[in-house]
Amino acid sequence: MKRVCIFLAVVAGLFLLTGCSENEPTTQLGTDEPPLASFINVFNWGEFIDMEVLRMFREETGITVRYETYATNEEMYQRVRTDGGAGFDVLFPSDYMIERMINQDMLAQLNWDNIPNREHIDDRFWYMPFDPNNLYSVPYMWGTFGIMYNTTMVDEPVYSWEILWNPAYRNQIFMYYASRDTMGAALRMLGFSLNSTNIDEINAARDRLIEQRPLVRAFLGDAIKGMMIAGDGALATVFSGDAVWARQDNPDLNFIVPIEGTQIFLDSMVIPSTTTRQREAEMFINFMTRPDIAYLNTRYVMYSTTNATTFEMLPDYMRDCKIYWPPDDVFYRLEAFADLGDFKETFERAWTEVLATN
Repeated sequence: MKRVCIFLAVVAGLFLLTGCSENEPTTQLGTDEPPLASFINVFNWGEFIDMEVLRMFREETGITVRYETYATNEEMYQRVRTDGGAGFDVLFPSDYMIERMINQDMLAQLNWDNIPNREHIDDRFWYMPFDPNNLYSVPYMWGTFGIMYNTTMVDEPVYSWEILWNPAYRNQIFMYYASRDTMGAALRMLGFSLNSTNIDEINAARDRLIEQRPLVRAFLGDAIKGMMIAGDGALATVFSGDAVWARQDNPDLNFIVPIEGTQIFLDSMVIPSTTTRQREAEMFINFMTRPDIAYLNTRYVMYSTTNATTFEMLPDYMRDCKIYWPPDDVFYRLEAFADLGDFKETFERAWTEVLATN
């Protein structure tokens, strides 16, 4: 979904850490286990990992990580669905996409004996609605979606989605270019669920966004953060990790979770059912869940870690930051996305009508 821009030279395409030959298995001396594969293929969000940990994994295991990135859950899904798994061994989908992939038998059940570091994951991120029996996914990073605003340009209190409809900020508002996130903001403002399949509620959210269109400077993705850092906008819808990152470069920026509520996203590590390297994939997931490795990733990416042990290792300014880790009263206002099934086509039509409005 959505992700922090980390000024990384290697982002697109295939990232191959050199080392073992792809055609030669890594031997395991003194065990009855079959030899390990020499590589695994990992498919992750762009700029959502400290690339150094891939080198560390190869040094510790002898397994090379071949790494590719995607920009959206849908891009990842289409690649895996249409290419017979595309040879991937580990994926990082979000909540609703995990549910969809489970329902379509696209994910392998995990062997928890190979992932002992699961004990470090915070209890609140287990037994989620998209994987209620904890069979398929290991929580990785989480965050919220809300409003980032420039305190030098916005004098009034910011507490509700409604401020994004205030004509005083005409041409100073950036909205996130994603259907579920932006339609979700309108749905919650109107008192509806993010996962509504009521056509009247969807149309009401669509109409409010069409009403807002003359005020919006642009619908953007990751570029919103740079625009807000530069002082080019007063208000924007962003993810919490982007807000944490942006405030480091521009302390005039602030972020709130609106009073009406918003989404909590949870990106998790899963293994496609088509893999031929499940044991090696589980080794990688276990490595990523190790507290010191999770620490490197969360410090690099700046989204909230699901790792309770890692959280205690973080510096005070991160642990005490209400954007990075909101208080309990905010948790009660959060809702995770569910898979909309066939209704997603109706939802997307409404979003297309919003974008088509001049």
